[in-house]
Amino acid sequence: MKKILTSLALLGLVAAGTWMTGAGAIAEEAHNAAAPTHFPIDEPKEMSWSFAGPFGTYDKAQLQRGLKVYKEVCSACHSMNLVAFRTLEGLGYSDGQVKALAAEYTIHDGPNDAGDMFDRPGKPSDHFPAPFANEQAAASANGGAAPPDMSLLAKARGVERGFPRFVFDIFTQYAQGGPDYIHSLLTGYDQTPPAGMVIPEGTHYNPYFLSGVSLKMPKPLSDGQVTYDDGSPQTVDQYSRDVSAFLMWAAEPHLEDRKKTGFRVLVFLLLFGALVYLTKRKVWADVAH
Repeated sequence: MKKILTSLALLGLVAAGTWMTGAGAIAEEAHNAAAPTHFPIDEPKEMSWSFAGPFGTYDKAQLQRGLKVYKEVCSACHSMNLVAFRTLEGLGYSDGQVKALAAEYTIHDGPNDAGDMFDRPGKPSDHFPAPFANEQAAASANGGAAPPDMSLLAKARGVERGFPRFVFDIFTQYAQGGPDYIHSLLTGYDQTPPAGMVIPEGTHYNPYFLSGVSLKMPKPLSDGQVTYDDGSPQTVDQYSRDVSAFLMWAAEPHLEDRKKTGFRVLVFLLLFGALVYLTKRKVWADVAH
């Protein structure tokens, strides 16, 4: 009888230990979800871009839609100080259209002959004007966090892909980390944070944010917000794709020329290598080895 009671007690201890271990694992998993130790919480989704790969090119219609999204939404907070209006010819606009686009903006210039500052319509040689006078004013108007300049945002943002993917990226010419990140961030606002996760007051949860669980910027896009003239879907996903492609162009406007030059160099090196090999065979053909 004592042996039976002892066995039952041992079984009870084992069961209790198993339950506690399982409960501990569940609690630890919940704690990790509520207090993540790495960011972004979710890895950005890899999208299909026309400019991807060694032979990729920009979709001019998409770039023009992306410019429209930037002008009507993003430019209210974000500057593009390094982008001149004249470079918009790379989007497929004519010289007259570029002048008209530049003239839509007011540029604070000067001083004039009297030593005064003045306002004038924009010219193709001007850069996109910033929405705020300085970084302090931008931070004050946005809850203490100045919105980043978007000129190089698509090259400055991106998630480290780690080994071995970065090795394959060398051969696939993967350079879309920035657009992938921007698209995921813009479309990631509607998700609910895990139970127990503390979201700082005045911030907005986004699992794709690179620096924390939430960010100051509220959801900037909504369906039907920007009107497209070419019949493209007027959805958050489409807006995000288009403005991400536009920001990639803004950061690397000469991408197509670079790829063409690289392809020509590779063809030249292959032909040159073949000629050197054939020359070597010809010169040393009659020499005994």
